[in-house]
Amino acid sequence: MDSAFDVLVIGGGPSGASAAYWLAEAGHKVLVVERKKFPREKTCGDGLTPRAVRQLEDMGLGGRLAAECLRYDGLRSIAHGVTLELAWPEHPDFPAYGYVVRRRDLDEMVADMAVKAGATLRAGVEALEPIIEEGLVCGAQVRDTETDEISQVRARYVVVADGSNSRFGRALGTNRDRTYPLGMAVRGYFRSPRHAEPWIESHLDIRDRHGDHLPGYGWIFPVGDGTVNVGVGLLSTFSGWKDINTSHLMEAFCETAPASWEISPETSCGAPTGGKLPTGLSVKPAVGSNWLSVGDAAGTVNPFNGEGISVAYETGRMAAEVIDVALRTDNRFALQDYEVRLQETYGLYFKVARLFVKAIGNPAVMRELTRVGFRSRSLMEWVLRIMANLLRPDEMGPAELAYRAIAGVVALGPKK
Repeated sequence: MDSAFDVLVIGGGPSGASAAYWLAEAGHKVLVVERKKFPREKTCGDGLTPRAVRQLEDMGLGGRLAAECLRYDGLRSIAHGVTLELAWPEHPDFPAYGYVVRRRDLDEMVADMAVKAGATLRAGVEALEPIIEEGLVCGAQVRDTETDEISQVRARYVVVADGSNSRFGRALGTNRDRTYPLGMAVRGYFRSPRHAEPWIESHLDIRDRHGDHLPGYGWIFPVGDGTVNVGVGLLSTFSGWKDINTSHLMEAFCETAPASWEISPETSCGAPTGGKLPTGLSVKPAVGSNWLSVGDAAGTVNPFNGEGISVAYETGRMAAEVIDVALRTDNRFALQDYEVRLQETYGLYFKVARLFVKAIGNPAVMRELTRVGFRSRSLMEWVLRIMANLLRPDEMGPAELAYRAIAGVVALGPKK
């Protein structure tokens, strides 16, 4: 195949920029096409977990994060009138801290690192459809969003990283398994005197102004620049989730959030934005003849907590590593190892997560689990390690026990 590039990456977000960085570092000729121009806004909680920080530090961004971004030590979790401050655990592979970074800054930061590593970035260029010849994806038809000029770019391999809606992936035959949970989230920014606190905050027992329970959970993440990121999340496992107005849910949470944050229409920095998040490797297949899908395009958001940035960086890196082998050995079948690695890394973990979110989709189960859990700091510390995928190697065995325990909760928990 006569191609101008070794690899074409569709999308310059976390997974695409990660794949591009590692491929360029390995010496390959990489082109990234990104529909929007940086900086651009993305709906996100902006919190980087230790797993995400590890990936960014491996890309050489540790110093910049430490100098420019708000570091936080762990999670302040609130439910049933109880507040627990849970520090990130010590781990042999991951740091015991995270950062809060606005996505408009973070994505540009990582894309710049990919360019410095040798990748070519064409921002403001939309991938319209794949070019397929003899069963292989040879590149893409692309459109310059300013001039409307349409052209072709060609490559030996393609990484699909165009986000949760992934039109390019669907053109290649990917589909979301609708039996898997779908996340929905909405977030906004508010000015707050508590903008530089060293804890991110989650509310697991949210209620409206009348004291009635609401589905989902709320968060308040200090950004360190005078503002906080405030949002609510909801999973499709909640009864009647299609009829729930997430904007109204957001308004109710803001009205009842602790007054000390000073979250109000007067302190709002603008209208909130929202989106849907496919979770748990729900978009399949992730591997094609000579293409791979990564990040949100592969439905990799963590069902436990709605966090997708760390998995996006990790899957982008995995994709780069298997494509590197394929290019060096001239063997495109090396791409099949990507699916193996996805299952080894996330298969059991996401299986447990899917069952867990099925359980908490029953509001009565959710209330009971949080009520019981908040009685024990040690239990909640273990839950934090599970939900953030930070179990140490010596703790991986109990994952099967967790699966069985959660299965029991689903079967025996209180009914709606």
